[in-house]
Amino acid sequence: MAPDFKKAAAVRGEPRTAEVGRWGEAQAEDYLRRAGYEVLGRNVRPNRHDELDLVVRKGDVLVFVEVKTRGREGLARPSRAVDRAKRHALNRAAAAYLRQARYPDLFYRFDVVEVLGQPEEGAPLVRHLEDAFPFERRFVFPV
Repeated sequence: MAPDFKKAAAVRGEPRTAEVGRWGEAQAEDYLRRAGYEVLGRNVRPNRHDELDLVVRKGDVLVFVEVKTRGREGLARPSRAVDRAKRHALNRAAAAYLRQARYPDLFYRFDVVEVLGQPEEGAPLVRHLEDAFPFERRFVFPV
């Protein structure tokens, strides 16, 4: 049975955007699992400032996933919200995660998953953008 995101958000007194965002992350996680990814973590905080929505693995690739959920597309795709500042924060979080994991012998990349829909509307449209942006040069890892 699917979690009741609306009821859980109401109990916590959260805004509607938090409810929809959590629902979108659950939809993205389900989509990635069905696509053969192993989910290693959800809402991972490798440092005090940053968060990785999902950390997944498929074969020899470790993927840091940013999930963007919108009720509808409107003027721009949800992935457009992953601007330079957000990419930098994700790079910083991924670097912290990799340091803590002692740089596993894997390939690393950033993906964005767009989720379009609302919790009460049923199945959303999910788009998976693989290798959406690169690691910044300052986060070069030991070989």
